[in-house]
Amino acid sequence: MADHGVRPAGGPYVPKPDEEKQMNLLEHIGELRRRLIYVLAALFIGLVLGLLAAEPVYDYLMSVEPASKLTELHAFSLWDGIGMYMKIAFVVALLIVLPFAFYQLWAFVSPGLKARERRAALGYVPLAFVMLAVGLAFSYFVVFPLAFDFTTHVSRSLGLEETYGIAQYFSFMFNIIVPISLLFELPILVMFLTRIGILNPARLRKMRRYAYFGLIFVGVLVTPPDFISDMLVALPLILLYEFSVYMASSVHRRMQRREGRLKEDEN
Repeated sequence: MADHGVRPAGGPYVPKPDEEKQMNLLEHIGELRRRLIYVLAALFIGLVLGLLAAEPVYDYLMSVEPASKLTELHAFSLWDGIGMYMKIAFVVALLIVLPFAFYQLWAFVSPGLKARERRAALGYVPLAFVMLAVGLAFSYFVVFPLAFDFTTHVSRSLGLEETYGIAQYFSFMFNIIVPISLLFELPILVMFLTRIGILNPARLRKMRRYAYFGLIFVGVLVTPPDFISDMLVALPLILLYEFSVYMASSVHRRMQRREGRLKEDEN
């Protein structure tokens, strides 16, 4: 039989522990749903702003290498132009939404953090934007030209006439820069999860071999099939993981020192 709460005579209703847990769970689910709605609304706004910015962004991308090497791009479908606009809008929305999503994650878990931990975790929000921008720059100015030069070199060595479609060109570009840019958020995510106690340096070190395999797989997937290009991408990603482990260790040590000082003060 369920253990229901009681209402003392003339007093407020007092829920039982099981009812309190159920109420807290429902409150957390409702709060999570509210945060997700905020993120979806920001994504919609980002897509609208991305569509407005698509033309100047397109003009810039076509004015710099490697696009400037091409004589012209072709549309092979009536939807190719729209698809290009939507791809650019998605990347612009990503720049807007990702830091905002980090803030919503912080707002969701912050009630369970101490005041000092809340202030420290809030600092990860601007860092998320910085790391995303660094990832975009690295993937566009380093990885993408390598992949483009390799594929065009192969085409020319086979005597093929280069006729590029706008949809294929931008799909090729964004399939490279989006995954790599997101991976540059790894140190911020690891530091945040370490701060709230979900991850720790020991667990990250145990996961190292699986992480290396996954990062090398990503490097091979987004680059041309040659060893040099694969390593030029996979090596920075592996260094990024090791940097994440180092930052997690630093955060963990500071947390342990703070806890030790608090115990000394209590004694």
